[in-house]
Amino acid sequence: MAMQRSGATNKQSPRPATLFLVGGLLGLVAFLLVYGILPLDVTNDAFCRGGYIEKDIQQHYAGWLFYRQSALSFPLGVAQGINAPAGLSVAYTDSIPLVAAVLRLLSPLLPGTFQYFGWFTLVCFFLQGGFGALLLSLFTKGIAAPLLGDVLLVASPILWERAFRHTSLGAQFLVLGVLYYYFRAGREGRYAYPGLFLLNVLAIGIHPYFLPMTFAVTLALLVRHALRQRRWRGPLVFLVGNLGATAALGGVLGLFWGKAGGGSEALYGYFSLNLNALWNPVGVGNVLWSRVLPAQNQVGGNYDAFAYLGLGVLVALAGIALYTLLWRRRAAARLLASHLPLCVVCLILTVFAVTNTVTANGATLFSLPLPGWLVKLCSVFRSSGRMIWPVYYLLVLIAIVGCFRLAGRAKWRWAGIAALGILAAAQLWDVSPGLVQRRAAMKAAYAAPAYPTALTSSFWAAAAGQYTHLQSVAGPQRDALHLALYAADSGMTTNDPFAARYDSEALAAAEDTTLAELQSGVLHSDTLYVFYDEGDFLQAVEAVKADAWCGHIRADSGEDTAAEGWYVIAPGLAGYTPDALATPYDDAYPLRLANYTDQLWNRGVLDSDKKTVCFKDSPFARTRLADATALVADGKRYAITKFDDHDPGWLMLTLDIDDATILWDKELEMIKP
Repeated sequence: MAMQRSGATNKQSPRPATLFLVGGLLGLVAFLLVYGILPLDVTNDAFCRGGYIEKDIQQHYAGWLFYRQSALSFPLGVAQGINAPAGLSVAYTDSIPLVAAVLRLLSPLLPGTFQYFGWFTLVCFFLQGGFGALLLSLFTKGIAAPLLGDVLLVASPILWERAFRHTSLGAQFLVLGVLYYYFRAGREGRYAYPGLFLLNVLAIGIHPYFLPMTFAVTLALLVRHALRQRRWRGPLVFLVGNLGATAALGGVLGLFWGKAGGGSEALYGYFSLNLNALWNPVGVGNVLWSRVLPAQNQVGGNYDAFAYLGLGVLVALAGIALYTLLWRRRAAARLLASHLPLCVVCLILTVFAVTNTVTANGATLFSLPLPGWLVKLCSVFRSSGRMIWPVYYLLVLIAIVGCFRLAGRAKWRWAGIAALGILAAAQLWDVSPGLVQRRAAMKAAYAAPAYPTALTSSFWAAAAGQYTHLQSVAGPQRDALHLALYAADSGMTTNDPFAARYDSEALAAAEDTTLAELQSGVLHSDTLYVFYDEGDFLQAVEAVKADAWCGHIRADSGEDTAAEGWYVIAPGLAGYTPDALATPYDDAYPLRLANYTDQLWNRGVLDSDKKTVCFKDSPFARTRLADATALVADGKRYAITKFDDHDPGWLMLTLDIDDATILWDKELEMIKP
C-alpha cells in the first residue's frame, strides 16, 4: 500500500535541490546536537585516539597516520608502514581510502596533526538527511511531510550506532541514495542515472560492505526495468559498466593489491542477525535505545547486527500490517508483485544476514552445515548482519509513507502531516537514551586530561625514536591499536596485524624467520621486538640478552599478571633503568605457568587432574626446572612427583596439589637438592 502511488505526479513538492538542501541541514543539526563542534577541529584528534565507544576509531586513525607517512606510489591507498614490508591498503583499516588518498596528495598543505573523521561524519549526516528528504518526496507532498519523515532517517539508531563505532559505515546515505533512484526510476521509466552510477562507485571508496547493498538495489531496478520494457541490453551495459568503474576505483585504491585474507577465515555465521534484531534495543556498551522495550538476549557476535527500528516505527508497521490484512490484501499483493525483483534481493540479503547459524534471543536454534569453500567465500563479508540495512530502511520508509497515506485518507488536510509529527516525536522520545549516551561519550572523549593508553611505562618514551620498525613476534599483540598508534607516532613501520584484513601467511613466515634469527643470536639494531606470549619471549631472549634490554612491560600499575602487557627485546637500550611497570629479564626474573588453553588445558593446568602444569620449553624454563624437587608459590611448597618433556616444545610437572589453578599468574620458585 505504501509504495503503490510512487508514479503519481507531485506538483506541490519543492524543487529536489531545495529538498535536498533542507534535508541536509536537518542532518547537520542532528550531528551538531550529538557530536558538537569539537570533532570538526582537524588538529584535535582526541576522539580518534581515545576511542569513544569502541577502539575501532583508533584503527582508522592509525591507518591514516601510517599512510600519510608512506611514500606516494601506485596503487594509491597502500601504506608501506602497515604489514611491513609488504604494506597494506588503508581500506583494511577502515580509514575511508578514497578520502585518505585525496588528502595524502594534499598532505604537504595540511597541519602536522590532521584528522578528517569528524568532517567525514558531518558530510555523511548531511547526505543522510538530503537523500532521505528526496526519497520521501516521492511519496509525500510539500516540504513539511518529507522533513518530518526525514527525522526518523537522521535519528536512525543503526546510523548512530555505526557512526560512533565504525566511521566509514556512517555513510548509510549510500543505501538511501540507491533506494531514491530505484523509486524515482519507477516514476520516470528510466534506469540509467549518473547519480546512481556514482553512488555505487563511491561505495568501494568508502567501505566495501556497502557494495552488495547498493548493487543489490541497483540490480533490482535494472531487472524490473528490463522485465517491463522487455529490453535487457541497456540495463546489462549499465550494470557491467558500473561494476567495471567500481572495480577500477578499487584497484586504484589498492583493495586488490597483495593478499589480505587474514582475519576473515571461517567467520561467516558468527556476526549474524538475531531474529529479534528489529526490536532488540541493546546497543554496544549495553546502551538501551528504547524507553519502553526491554533488552533482549543475544548470542556471540549478534551485537554487530544491531538493527533496532524504534518504537514509533514498530507501532506504525504493526498498524499498517493490520490495516493491510483486513482491507488491502489484494492491493498489497499487487504492490509486491510490481516490486518483485526488489523483494527477491531483500530476501537474499536477509537470509545472508541471518546466516546458516540461526539465532533467536539467547539461543542458537540450528546451524546448517555449509561446504568449507562456501563459508570462506561468505566470510569475505564476515559481519553478515549488516546486510539487513536496505531492508531496515525500506521498513522505515513503509512506516513513514504508510502513516502519511492512512492519515491522509481522512477529510482533514493536515492529518497526514500531523501523523508524521506524532510518529517523529514518538520515535525521538523512544531512542533518545541512546542519543544522550552517545553525546556523553563524545564529550568524555574530549574532557579526558590525556589520551587513554596502556603504554604508560617510561620504557616506551625511552624507546621512541630509537627504532625504525616495531616487530610483532609470534602473533598479534594484546592492545594492538595502542601499539599501532605508538609506532606511527614514533615514525616506525610495523608488521603487527592491527588491520581488519592482512596477509596471514606472510605474517607467519616473517615471524618464524624472526624467531629463528633471535634464537641464533641475530639482532637487528633498528628493530624493537614485541611479544604477546611469554613462552615465545623466553625461547628467543637468551641468545640476545647481552645486547638489548629485555623484559616484561605491564600495561598499567595494577597487579602483575602474565596476560598483562608485553614482552620486549630492545637493542641498544641495555642501560634503561626500569620503572615499576618494567620487569627486566635477569636472574631474578619470575617463572610462571604457560598461559595455554585448549580442550584439555586451562591456562597451563591439565583439566583432567588439575595436578599437572605446563611450561613452554625454553633455556630459561629448563634451567629453573632442572633437578627441582618442589615448587613454591605464595610461601607454600608443592612437591614435584613427575617431570615430563616427551611432548616437543613443552615441559610438564605433576605436583602434589589438590587444584593447580591456584597457581595461575603466580611467581613460582623451585626447590632443588
